[in-house]
Amino acid sequence: MARGKKIYEGKAKILFEGPEPGTIVQYFKDDATAFNAEKKDVIDGKGALNNRLSEYFMTGLNQIGVPTHFLKRLNMREQLVRSCEIIPLEVIVRNFAAGSISKRMGIEEGTQLPRPIVEYSYKDDSLGDPLVPEEYIAAFGWASQQDMDDVLGLALRVNDFLSGVMYGVGIKLIDFKIEIGRVYDGDFQRLVVADEISPDSCRLWDMETGQKLDKDVFRRDLGNLTDAYAEVARRLGVMPKGTGPKPTLVN
Repeated sequence: MARGKKIYEGKAKILFEGPEPGTIVQYFKDDATAFNAEKKDVIDGKGALNNRLSEYFMTGLNQIGVPTHFLKRLNMREQLVRSCEIIPLEVIVRNFAAGSISKRMGIEEGTQLPRPIVEYSYKDDSLGDPLVPEEYIAAFGWASQQDMDDVLGLALRVNDFLSGVMYGVGIKLIDFKIEIGRVYDGDFQRLVVADEISPDSCRLWDMETGQKLDKDVFRRDLGNLTDAYAEVARRLGVMPKGTGPKPTLVN
C-alpha cells in the first residue's frame, strides 16, 4: 500500500500521509529513548514488536467497544490509522507505585495503590512533559470538562482491559500511558485511543519473579530490550513459543 509524504517524525515513530483522505501510515522505528531522549540507542527488532503488540491491544479494544484510531496492520513495521487531532496530554494510569510517583511520594516501587490513579502530563519534551491538574487543562483550553470526563472513562476502560489480558499471561500491569485523539464525522466529534499501546508505554512485571518486561529494561540497563518485548509477545501468542531471539512474528 502506497504511503504519502512524511508528516512528522518522533522518537519512536514516523507518520506518513495515508493512501486515502483521513488516514495516516504509522511507521515504528527501532530507536529507543529514555529521560526525554537524553539516553538513546537503536534496538534491532523493537519497532516490529511494538507494531505487532500495539495492533494486538488496539484490535482488542475495538472489539470490546473502546474506540481507537487503529484500522489495520500493513506490514511488520507499519499500520494504517485514522487521522485525528491529538489532545496535548499524556494520560497516565497507575495501579502500582513505580517510577516518578515512587520518587515524588516516597512509596516503595511495587506497592499496590488504593485504586487506579489517573494523572495527566502536558506533551512538551522541552518542558519535560510536566504533570498538570485538570484546572490547567480547562484554563488553557486543551480539553473541555466533557472531554475530560470521556478521557477518564476511556482510560479506566483501557486499564480494565489491559489488566485482565496481562493477568491472564502472568504479567502485572504496573502502569501505562495513552494518548487520546479527536475524530470528526461532520459536526460530530468523538474521542479515540490513539498513538500506540506497547511495552514502550507500559510498565509490565512478571507476576512471580518481578522481572521487568518493558522499557525500564533500557532505562535501567537490566538486559536486552528486544528479549523482554519478545517475551510479552510470546505470552500473548503474537510470537510463536520456543523460537529463537529473532523469530518471525505471527501474521
